[in-house]
Formats: sequence, structure tokens, C-alpha cells
Amino acid sequence: MPDQKITLSDFDYNLPESLIAQKPAEPRDHSRLLVYRRDEKSITDDFFYNIASYLPHGSALVVNNSRVEKSRLLFGNREVFVTRVIDSHTVEAMIRPGKAFKTGKTVTLSDDTNHPISADVLEITEDGLRILRFNHPVDDPVFDPWRRTPFPPYISPDENLSERYQTVYARDAGSKAAPTAGLHFTDRTFAELKKKSIHQVEITLHVGMGTFAPVKTEQISDHKMHSEWYHIPKGAAEKLRTSSHITAVGTTSARVLESIASGSHDTTGVTLQHDLPFRYFTETRGETNIFITPGYQFRAVDALLTNFHLPKSTLLMMIAAFTGLPEMHRIYKHAIDNQYRFYSFGDAMLVL
Repeated sequence: MPDQKITLSDFDYNLPESLIAQKPAEPRDHSRLLVYRRDEKSITDDFFYNIASYLPHGSALVVNNSRVEKSRLLFGNREVFVTRVIDSHTVEAMIRPGKAFKTGKTVTLSDDTNHPISADVLEITEDGLRILRFNHPVDDPVFDPWRRTPFPPYISPDENLSERYQTVYARDAGSKAAPTAGLHFTDRTFAELKKKSIHQVEITLHVGMGTFAPVKTEQISDHKMHSEWYHIPKGAAEKLRTSSHITAVGTTSARVLESIASGSHDTTGVTLQHDLPFRYFTETRGETNIFITPGYQFRAVDALLTNFHLPKSTLLMMIAAFTGLPEMHRIYKHAIDNQYRFYSFGDAMLVL
């Protein structure tokens, strides 16, 4: 339960637009790394390629291997952003502009003589999304010329960066946005981690549209958190059970681990014992709507690697829960004063 005394305004800060990264660092591991030690309340400025030097020998590094889907369909000035696939031909979608997409209408999206594409508007949801039935299967290659990478709204779309907006270990397609803390890793980084017997543990959480949803309530306890699907494979669970120290790569990985540890998940699993630190992991798949805010006691995550997040976002609230709210503001002020690059293509922060 979020602290009733903490409000949305407590997570605001001013960011110069010039610090919003439009392009990623090249190579990937040459992004900057801010290292914050909670026990000392100290800040160190470094580069990501040195991350192995900060992590304990033999520890676990938990990464989210979800791959970003090209779920944005662009037909001229019409955008169909597929938020959910319902069946082979039917989707839930966000439409821009949506004026022509009225219930019962058939909308022509492409009049290509060989492969015309149209959609029947079956329903308009309470959220203004459309339920569409295409005249082709959703995974038909006929859609390929129209597919685009769903870059966040603060990044200028550039299809040349579509693969750069994937982690090097991305496998399981299903995300609407990249788990961006993982974008910094390279084969060289993993080779350095391996020298310290730091083992990579892959789990999956498909980042949903809810990650872009702004918090609209001043009392954060009134915010309804979105749900996202996740999977911890058997092999990953076995590694986690035997790990004495767990570093979560990104808020998505942390969300999965803490969902299991706190019982904030929807599965057919057994009732869990919440010992601290929590290490009772088994193969699990389900959905989580865990909302981590200051006052939350972390049960599974010992260290957290993350990017720098938007003001007033649920992601920033999780970081504040891990560092403490005053320290989060001090860290972010240091990052701004020292010209760190923010958001998806920006620099990284490691909280120990």
C-alpha cells in the first residue's frame, strides 16, 4: 500500500530538454553509469563497461528477454497501434485519428490492388480503443510494409534504430516498449561478468501500454496499476534459489521478482513463505499489477540497474522506494548537474 502522505508532486523534477537522449551511445556499453551505494549514500560516476567491477562474485544478474513487437501500423496519416491481439484476425488498437473508425464501419487502410487491407470496427471500448477485425490474419506478411517500431513519444521515430531499441538478448516478442536498462549490455560486458562468475538469468515480462500511462491522481494510493504478463522458466528459478545476491536489470525484472516474493501476482501457484531475503522461486507464469512505492520492503532484489525515468512516473516511484525519496531527488539532481542523458536511450544508474 502506497504511503498515504506521499503525493504525485513528490515525484516531480525539472529536466532540461537537451538531456533527453534521442540517440543511443555507441557502442552500447559506452553509456555513462551512475553508481549509488545505499549503505554509504555515495555517488560514483563511471562508464557502463565497468559494471562488472561493482557486482559481487558469483551473483545473479536477472534480465528481461522480452522483444519489442512492431505493433505500430502506419497507413499514411492513419496510425493503428495494436495494444492486444484477441484472435487471428481481431485486435484491440489505439487509433490516430479515430474519427472514421465508428462502430459498424469498414475502414480501408490500404487499397493496394494485390493485397488490400481493411478493418471492420466491431466496438469502441470505454477507454476509446477500437476492437478491429482485419481482412487478413494479424501475423500475415501483408502487414510488414506498414509495421513500425513503437518508440516512446519523447524519441523521434527512426526505423534505422529499431534493432538498437532491442537488447542483445531479446528473444520472446511481446513488448510495446523496450526494457531499456538492458540496452547497455554487449557481448564484451557479459564476458567480463562471466570472469567473476556472475551468471545471467533470463526471465520474461512483456511491457504493456500501461507503462506509458500517466498517473493522474495526486494521491498515488488512488492510482490503478496496469497488469503485465511474465514468465520465470524452470532453469531461471533454479539459479535464483541458489543465488546469494540478485541484481535486477530494470524495473521490469524487479517487478517480476518482487511480485513473486510479495505474493502480488496471479498464478495457480502455492501460497509462498515471505522470508527475507526471499529465495523461494519456482517456474511461474502469470500477470502482475504490483505497485512499488516508498515504504515498500524489497524481498528479492539486492541491487537494481535502471535508466533515468520520467517525472511523476510509476517507474520513478519504484526507484524512490529502493533509494528513499530524498536520496532519489539527490541522485537525479547530481545526474542533471553532471549532464547525464535521460530516458530510453540515455545513461544508466546502478543502485547497490
